[in-house]
Amino acid sequence: MQDYLIRAMDKEGNIRVFVANTTALVNKARDIHNTTPTASAALGRCLTAAAILGTMLKNEKETISIQLKGGGPIGTVLAVANSKGEVKGYVGAPAVDLPLKKDGKLDVGGAVGNNGKITVIRDFGLKEPYIGQSDIVTGEIAEDLANYFAYSEQQPSAVALGVLVDKDTSIKAAGGYIIQVLPDATEEALDRLESNLANIEPISSLIEKGFTPEDILFHVCSGFDMDIKDKIPVKLTCDCSTERIQKALIAIGRVELEKLIEEDGEAELVCHFCNEKYHFNRDELNSLLKEASEQ
Repeated sequence: MQDYLIRAMDKEGNIRVFVANTTALVNKARDIHNTTPTASAALGRCLTAAAILGTMLKNEKETISIQLKGGGPIGTVLAVANSKGEVKGYVGAPAVDLPLKKDGKLDVGGAVGNNGKITVIRDFGLKEPYIGQSDIVTGEIAEDLANYFAYSEQQPSAVALGVLVDKDTSIKAAGGYIIQVLPDATEEALDRLESNLANIEPISSLIEKGFTPEDILFHVCSGFDMDIKDKIPVKLTCDCSTERIQKALIAIGRVELEKLIEEDGEAELVCHFCNEKYHFNRDELNSLLKEASEQ
């Protein structure tokens, strides 16, 4: 099944819902970054959340980033997405793995840590992006994002993110949903939603059973008259290029470039998001040095 997400709203204007299947996307990220099961789960949850938030953007040039720095051994968890369903991301320490928790689940919270911040950056293409922050409460990512929505954006939300890792460390199922309460929601609707969520099984289990995003929508929102507004393909992609890396080298400044040329005579840079390698020889570095000197 191709990865995609749907955007829906109930016809009475109580809730809006986003549901995504990101199994192939997360599996590709696992292949690129060679992540352990725990790191795969952390990265997959963050990628899924970013993909959903990206579709909330209005313009193609806008991007949104989710960054978690919780003080745990995995380091930074970062994902960046746009409105077209394109997402990229990485974890600081992809080789980190922890013993399973007592309930047999992956210890994502232990890997991420709960002594730090979740930061959401919306880049609208203006001089300054919008940056929101809140404390990480569990490190499990879904709860941290729900807490962010509540305290940084005053937007009551239910967030579920799941990654099911197979015995061979490939991704068996991955996806998530975000349900946001609209301003005119009735108490009856909120009670119904709360009852539904109290009895729902993990989203990764639903996807493993073959549930589509539409199936999950109507399962989670039982009793609501839901109207599907959009169906958007999602994929892992990186927009790095030789030109972007050249600009990064020029940005380090003339002094650092001169030092690099003198000491090494060449440079190899690796993209954090896709592990693509970019090599520059002495002549190419001298050309970049000339550009840096002229700025």
